[in-house]
Amino acid sequence: MSCASAVACAASVNVAFTDAAGNPLVDAVVMLEPVGARLPVKPMAGAQIAQHELQFNPQVTVVTVGTPVMFPNQDTVKHHVYSYSAAKTFQIKLYAGVPHTPIVFDKPGIAVLGCNIHDSMLAWVVVTDTPLWGRSAAGGRAKVTDVPAGSYQMHVWHSSLADTTPPQLLPLTVGASDIDQRVKLGAGGIAK
Repeated sequence: MSCASAVACAASVNVAFTDAAGNPLVDAVVMLEPVGARLPVKPMAGAQIAQHELQFNPQVTVVTVGTPVMFPNQDTVKHHVYSYSAAKTFQIKLYAGVPHTPIVFDKPGIAVLGCNIHDSMLAWVVVTDTPLWGRSAAGGRAKVTDVPAGSYQMHVWHSSLADTTPPQLLPLTVGASDIDQRVKLGAGGIAK
């Protein structure tokens, strides 16, 4: 089959994530970056990471570069949300309710979130500069739709990777048909 344009050849990339023992991984992230090109990416309308029952919800959030994120506090206690990550450094000092100003995540990378008051609170914001991404659900499966035909670097990330482990890269070629990939992640990255 021949395609008249890359859009006509758009396919889905389905990724099944497991840990080293073969158990499904929830909140694993896949990002597809075209080789030798950049796809235009727009900020999302917004995202929200709530604090509820002394936890961040959701624990992993994926946003495109430039997306504003609100941090509503639904607990009866105050929180002090912060990130000292290279992708985004900020603090929302002791507060209750909803802060007036969202935090704009303006650089790609992984931002680790914490609470200065409640050390057990931990979350991640994956900031991507590609519109082609997916996050795995309860069964460990992520789906990236409308992927134009071409060569890609597939970046994969999960919170179980060591903090010093960058997103893992795998080459991927997309044609007119959907693709199913299996990715097994261990503490050091992609398990062989």
